[in-house]
Amino acid sequence: MFLEKKEEGKLHKGSVLVGYDLGEKYSQISYFVYGDEDADTVATVVGTKQYNIPTMLCKRKGVNQWFYGKDAVKNAGEEEMFPVEGLLKLARRGEEIELDGEVYDPVALLTLFLKRSMTLLNFITTIEKIHSIMFTVDELDDRMVEILMQASVNLGLRTSHIYFQSHTESFYYYMLHQPPELWTYQALACEHDGMRLKIYRMECNKRTTPIVVLIEEQVYDTLVVPEDTEDEETKHAAYRLADERFLGILQKLCEGRVMSSAYLLGDGFRAGWNEQSLQFLCHNRRVFQGNNLFSRGACYGLLEKLEPSETGSRHVFLGKDKLKSNIGMNVLRQGKESYFALLDAGENWYEVERECEFLLEGERELSFIITPLTGKNVETRQITLNGDKSSAPFTRYRLKMSMSAPETVQVQVTELGFGELFPSTDQIWEQSFALP
Repeated sequence: MFLEKKEEGKLHKGSVLVGYDLGEKYSQISYFVYGDEDADTVATVVGTKQYNIPTMLCKRKGVNQWFYGKDAVKNAGEEEMFPVEGLLKLARRGEEIELDGEVYDPVALLTLFLKRSMTLLNFITTIEKIHSIMFTVDELDDRMVEILMQASVNLGLRTSHIYFQSHTESFYYYMLHQPPELWTYQALACEHDGMRLKIYRMECNKRTTPIVVLIEEQVYDTLVVPEDTEDEETKHAAYRLADERFLGILQKLCEGRVMSSAYLLGDGFRAGWNEQSLQFLCHNRRVFQGNNLFSRGACYGLLEKLEPSETGSRHVFLGKDKLKSNIGMNVLRQGKESYFALLDAGENWYEVERECEFLLEGERELSFIITPLTGKNVETRQITLNGDKSSAPFTRYRLKMSMSAPETVQVQVTELGFGELFPSTDQIWEQSFALP
């Protein structure tokens, strides 16, 4: 017998889902009001489409006065100000920062930026109506998860529904909520900040059930667009070179593939240098330009997590942060053997957590069935419950499962006894196993 413990907050009309894109240079905040048709993005200036919030703080000398975003940039040049840039990099290093004669924790400074920037939502909704928040970042590794978890706790938000996902996954959820003809075949997202180009290529394997979605990432550090301060002749030559390189990259990526759509993201494309490459992209493809795809994708990721759509239920995204196998057990239910699902492929490994209870009659071994969605063969993993054996005809156990890495499953089994006549022996078994 299995007892599942699953609780998710119910959405109701007017609930606000927030997607926060936390970037090295700029951040953005999008939101989705449950009951509306689409997500929108908070403008830093009301009535405009200025979405970028500089990821920066600035402290006034001698007093506890802080500025964030555009105000921080505006005040940074003043003699009595102490600017703090690179908040994400500083938080990753974890080194204390000395500023104006005081020492600061870098994660605390990042939290201060998050808290100040989220006041922009006051023009949209009240804190009480914020149901959940999804933070999305360029790379979501162990350290970044740790930083975001710590910052989330320190924010003191009233909601407990706080999640994280990478830009790659935000691109997936954004496309999931676009018309099917835009991703019938493959789709590209090209993100350029003026110095670095990152390309995401999304494709679906429609021969699997559910449909497996894969996104390939490639980074190019040689596609540099000059600053406006350069003279016209230098800029023109640099633009032409960048356009030629970008065209070559696109031609290689699209060779032998059918691309339904392409998205040009970031300030790097605003100068309009990509004349040849844009002409190539627009041939038999839908092409869009903007810069708020990831924050909106974070909103859609929340919506799918809390209330999966029919399209979302038919697809599973297997990114590098994802569990790539279904894990379950064969159990007896009402006298019949059946498969009991424990962990589902497509979940973020750092969010995987499952707890259930079951009865064993005499056997002292648990067998887990591993079914990869990547085409590998089905495998099993066994865990033996060594130690003192209860004299009860049946023994009740609690099973907890989580993951310590993308390919490592942690298992904890606790013996609970069987009624008052056979109390628990408090035995606990903890083991881990690797996934294929």
